[in-house]
Amino acid sequence: MGDMARVLILIGVSLVVIGLVMLVIQKPPFLGKLPGDILVKRENFTFFFPVTTSIIISLIISLVLYLINKFR
Repeated sequence: MGDMARVLILIGVSLVVIGLVMLVIQKPPFLGKLPGDILVKRENFTFFFPVTTSIIISLIISLVLYLINKFR
C-alpha cells in the first residue's frame, strides 16, 4: 500500500503543478501554430488537428517520465 500511496501523491502533485503552469501561461504562443498542424476553414465549419503539437507534447511527457523513472 505504501508504493500505491506514493504514486497517487506524485500524480496529485503533478496535476497541481500542471494546473498552475496552465494558469500562468494562458495560451502558449507556439502551440497550435506549428508546421504540420492541420487547419481547415469553411463557411460554417472549422476543423483543427494539431498533429505536430501533439507529437511534441508526447515527446516532452515521455522525456519527463523517463527522467523520473531513471532517477528514482
